[in-house]
Amino acid sequence: MRSWKVLVLALFATITVMPLSFAEDGTAIKKAMKEAMKGGLNKKVAEGKGSDDDKKALLALYVDMAKEAPPKGDAASWKEKTSALVQASQDMIAGKEGAAGNLKKAANCKACHSVHKGK
Repeated sequence: MRSWKVLVLALFATITVMPLSFAEDGTAIKKAMKEAMKGGLNKKVAEGKGSDDDKKALLALYVDMAKEAPPKGDAASWKEKTSALVQASQDMIAGKEGAAGNLKKAANCKACHSVHKGK
């Protein structure tokens, strides 16, 4: 029952943050790269050092990024990769076992950049 409540809370948080969808620098992808990857938010959360607010912020970044079309490459591949990031972030919020490892695996920069990074 507790995990169900956590999932509902995570979903509510996602919906609440959705209006903040687009990055100030132009795209949600750029914002996610800047804050989650280069800014270290993903690493902080994956290492268990992130607060609940950090986890929710990471999820919001990945949800917004997943809504955009990839700069290049196959849309199905983009959906697969971004869905893995979103799911791993949701699992971190829910405190699921193995979530940190899944988040680290999903955030494989080279795997995504080799097929989707634009100019």
